[in-house]
Order: sequence, then C-alpha cells, then structure tokens
Amino acid sequence: MKIGLVGLGRMGANMSCRLITAGHEVVGYARTAATVEGYVKDGSISAGASSPADLAAKLEKPRVLWLMVPAASVDATLEQLLPHLSAGDIVIDGGNSFYQDDIRRSEELATHGIKYIDCGTSGGVWGKERGYCLMIGGPKDAVDYLNPIFVSLAPGIESAGRTPGREGPPTTDEMGYLHCGPSGAGHFVKMVHNGIEYGLMAAYAEGLNILRHAGAGLASREVDAETSPLRDPKMYQYELDLPAVTELWRRGSVVASWLLDLTAQALAGNPDLSNFAGRVSDSGEGRWTSIAAIEVSAPAPVLTTALYSRFTSRGESDYADKVLSAMRFGFGGHLEKKG
Repeated sequence: MKIGLVGLGRMGANMSCRLITAGHEVVGYARTAATVEGYVKDGSISAGASSPADLAAKLEKPRVLWLMVPAASVDATLEQLLPHLSAGDIVIDGGNSFYQDDIRRSEELATHGIKYIDCGTSGGVWGKERGYCLMIGGPKDAVDYLNPIFVSLAPGIESAGRTPGREGPPTTDEMGYLHCGPSGAGHFVKMVHNGIEYGLMAAYAEGLNILRHAGAGLASREVDAETSPLRDPKMYQYELDLPAVTELWRRGSVVASWLLDLTAQALAGNPDLSNFAGRVSDSGEGRWTSIAAIEVSAPAPVLTTALYSRFTSRGESDYADKVLSAMRFGFGGHLEKKG
C-alpha cells in the first residue's frame, strides 16, 4: 500500500522504516526540506514531497495520509492538506490528539467525503523494532481498508504469550491493534493508557526514592525545632544498591514490566541519574484522563496525583510552598531553613 506520512520526527521516521520493511511505499513530508531529503537519502522514506500539494499528487486515489504531528498542529496541518484531497481519501491522526477534537474533525471532513481515523500509537522510540500498539477509532470500512498498514506496524502475536483460555485464530488485539469504536474511541483508549502510564511511572519513582532514603539513620540530623527527628535511626541503616534491586525485580517479580526494564537500564548507566534534572513534562493525556474521570464520576486518585506530581517537578507548586512558609512564620515565627 502507498501511504503519505506527514511528520518525520522520532516516531514518524521509525514508523516509516517499519512500513517500508513490510513492503509498503511511504511518501514523506515535513516542514523542513532538509529533513525530507535526509530521510530519502538514508532510506527511511521511499520518496519525499516538497509541499502538501506535491504529497497529494504523489499518492493514488483513494489517498491514505498518516499524520504524526503534535496535537496542537493537527488542525493547521489538515487546513493545508484539505484543498488537495478528494472524496474517498482517508486521513489518520496517529498522534496524541484529544478525543473530542477527533469527533469534531471527523464530522468536518465527512462533509468533504473524507474519512478520518484516530489512532493512538504506543511504542515510543523502540517501536521500530518491537512494533506499535495501535488503538483505533473511526468508520469500520476505512479501518478494514487500512488493515495491511495496521498489521505491518503492530508487534504481532509473537510479542506476548497467549492469554490462557483464548483459542482459535488470533484476533487483532492479540496482534497488537484494535478497532476500539467510532470516531474518538482510539484516542480515548490511548488517553487512559497514558494516564495509567503516569501512575505506573510515579509508583516506580516513589518506591525507588524510599529505597534511596533507607539509609537515613546513617546520617546525622540537625536537632532543632524545625527538623522532625528520626524516631529510631537504627531502623534505617540500609545502603541499598538500586541498580541491583531494579535488575532483581525484572526477574520473577510481580512488578516486572517494560518500564522497569528501562529504569534498570538507566540506573545501570548512571545510578545517581545526574544526567537528569527531574523536570517531568506532560503532553495532555494525563489531564484529559483526569477530566474524563471527573465527568463520568470514575474515581482516579492515583492517576490524578501522578499528574500533580509532574506539575510539582516543574516548580508549579513553588508559590503554594511559599504560602505555607509564610503561614508558619505568621503563626509561629518559624524561619525557613536553607536546603
């Protein structure tokens, strides 16, 4: 199948390589001509396009275009592409768009006879080799037409052991892709997927931080009114090897996971993680998951707290902390201690 790919960042270019390896032809387009030329030269894309018009001209009808651009850029990208598209064409948004935007875009493009597919894509920079977990929303006929693309991008049945009780031919979810429902369903599932990811990451981070502080009883602590005493220092006399602990947990532990694999890899290279500042970004999905949880009355305290911890990592709680310090000084004359 021939497909146009808009957006050649670290995800898009890797996905193109996987598609080409599976026998598809990828015409790539990015805002920077040098980027396109570089990927044509190294074989990451089959051919390049110099403009949205050129991209559309190089695709046979019905055209298939996959967008791998930031959520904030999707509408502007569609606006540039739309004059060059025709009824029957299919546009896939493989980024992390808000599912409600998918519903709107699907309705807008339908007036032009263009079908819109939202496809939540998980796999990160490792997807080129491991494959991508695909969560798909949109009209069934369009999803069925695109099946060869989804099969090529997905990890395949061999990526995990078969769940006990499943028999017969593998279903698409066992192969790593699923038509979740109508427009927006794919990105809704991906949104919650990323909310869960926030919670899992926070759990590992907090647990490892406790282990890192397990030797608190070995260090001297100031004795003053502003420092909470360590009640029994002899209970916290452990100098734990965190790279070894994470490596241990990877083998036979109930908390083993790919995220733990990546954590062990990072700690093996730099146990103090001195190459990171600890500023954790969020690209929107955790916020949208928390909002959806509130609107449908589904309690999600872990996922929401994990989102708030990311805000804190970026200094978003600094003013609140100053307010707390000001109140302590006001009622008790407590002076701030220097860190």
